[in-house]
Amino acid sequence: MAKKLNITPLHDRVVVKPAPAEEKTAGGIIIPDTAKEKPQRGTIVAAGTGKKDEPMTVKVGDTVLYGKYAGTELQLDGGDFLIMRESDILAII
Repeated sequence: MAKKLNITPLHDRVVVKPAPAEEKTAGGIIIPDTAKEKPQRGTIVAAGTGKKDEPMTVKVGDTVLYGKYAGTELQLDGGDFLIMRESDILAII
């Protein structure tokens, strides 16, 4: 990211910038705004220090997959972000 966020997640939490929703299908059909699905992929923009006995396995800049209903949505510095626990992350891409 070009600018630093003014937020520091605590313990095992991370802040994720969701990837933009798909505009077209693989066949070239344009998807209307009402039918777009919530993205399940994003980039870590801030990470906490981890729990006492469990260090963080993700770091800033990692692209991750997360559950459809994972995290809490927040708006910060004019952008949309999710804050979630590291355990809500399914995989690092």
